[in-house]
Amino acid sequence: MQRALKDLREIVGEQIAYRELLLQITQRDLLLRYKQTLMGVAWAMLMPLVNTAIFSVIFTRVAPIDTGVPYPLFAFTGFLAWNFFASSLRFAATSLTSNATLVTKVYFPREVLPTSAVLVSLVDTVVGSLFLVAMMLYYHVGITPAILAVPVVLAVEAIFTCAVALVLAMANLFYRDVKYVLEVVIMIWMFATSIVYPIDRIHGRLGAVLQVNPMVPIIDAFRAAVLGRPQFEPASLALVALVSVATLVLVSIAFHRAEFTFAENI
Repeated sequence: MQRALKDLREIVGEQIAYRELLLQITQRDLLLRYKQTLMGVAWAMLMPLVNTAIFSVIFTRVAPIDTGVPYPLFAFTGFLAWNFFASSLRFAATSLTSNATLVTKVYFPREVLPTSAVLVSLVDTVVGSLFLVAMMLYYHVGITPAILAVPVVLAVEAIFTCAVALVLAMANLFYRDVKYVLEVVIMIWMFATSIVYPIDRIHGRLGAVLQVNPMVPIIDAFRAAVLGRPQFEPASLALVALVSVATLVLVSIAFHRAEFTFAENI
């Protein structure tokens, strides 16, 4: 217990001491992604938009479902929040191996690299929100006081995403095929989350299993905060927040203890 507390103090201290490095690496990755402005904006908006178009055809013409709001808006809101999570994991998984020179020759807390991937994806989400605003205007969906909860929801998602990102970055360093398996996991995870359909429509054992998915309360809370409906139970998000913080603490300690072996495994 004492060792864990000591490690935790070291982690927090290093993150504060190297906060400028985190900002510099995040800025570097943002500049690389947005160097050609059109492509940068397209990256933030294209995938959620394309997925929304595909599933809108399916769930409005082939197999219509009632979502309480216009389906394209329902789907795009879900994909926007999901893309933050999925994109963060894709970039975080290779963040250590793609920065081999830094990892092997310079000392700094390696947590900076996967955390930077999460921050870059968060900026993508903010940019993608511009199209969401346009869709809300088109469908005449107004802003409600619930919009004030959006930063809280994104903070919870960022904490959970950072925890998973650290695990993936470390795992991909030791087992290089993790990044390929990740794509399959992300696809399955997406369909197990309330992005293209409301999870509460699924009953029985499968519905109970899907409700355990931490991303379900996060996506539902984000959608409820942005669109003002459907109603969401804050207790579910609070539970996910507690689990996410606890997971991030444990994962950070494990990552911190293992980072001294990273250089020899690059």
